[in-house]
Amino acid sequence: MSPLFLAHGSPMLAIEENDYSRFLQQTGASLKPDAIVIFTAHWETDDVTITHTDGVYETIYDFYGFPDELFQVKYPARGSKSYAEKVGSLLKEQGIPYQFDENRGLDHGSWTLLKHLFPQADIPVVQVSVNPYRSAKDHYEIGKALRSLSDLNVLVIGSGVTVHNLRAVNWNASEAEPWAVQFDDWLIEKLQQGDLESLFAYDSLAPNAQRAVPRAEHFVPLYVALGSGQKPEVIFRGYQFGSLSYLCLRF
Repeated sequence: MSPLFLAHGSPMLAIEENDYSRFLQQTGASLKPDAIVIFTAHWETDDVTITHTDGVYETIYDFYGFPDELFQVKYPARGSKSYAEKVGSLLKEQGIPYQFDENRGLDHGSWTLLKHLFPQADIPVVQVSVNPYRSAKDHYEIGKALRSLSDLNVLVIGSGVTVHNLRAVNWNASEAEPWAVQFDDWLIEKLQQGDLESLFAYDSLAPNAQRAVPRAEHFVPLYVALGSGQKPEVIFRGYQFGSLSYLCLRF
């Protein structure tokens, strides 16, 4: 069960029908995981925090200014204490601090993707936080600690966006901005080369890095997926509003 890095883009993704939503639907139809562990850019904590419940998650609407239809979407997946505890034990083996959260629902970094991937909401989900103030290498090590989950038929997902600068979006753009494409091109090249040293120093080496990643919360889930898997493969690429990247990878 190869880990994935998936772009969650705009919350509108949940109710849109387009090339990307169809890609997610087709991807989900090809997968039959026993559980999902998803690291979301929209949950930030100091230490790794893991949802710990067997109950049905609340659907969190952590946004505003969108159509009423979006606020009617529900994704009633259940959690899994046993899989959450497995995640915790693997982190503990590598000396990575973590804690459990018994009350957190699913934010839109999770449910907008999962609604298309697994629309029946019949696979247990464990949601995990990120810390944008920790390094890319730290998140890689978190992913690496969880590498054996693939052997247990658990799907690890890093949910974020490679190029995510809301101040730079062009609502009327019909083509991708060259600077955004250049950043993703560099990223793909270094991933395919297995150049971890450069990838860990992306903020100083990648072209347009500060513009592409003004804050790292949407970017670091990529490193969790990278650490969890093996050779990267680009499985989708596109752009919305000129610079919002929909680059997705399988590891």
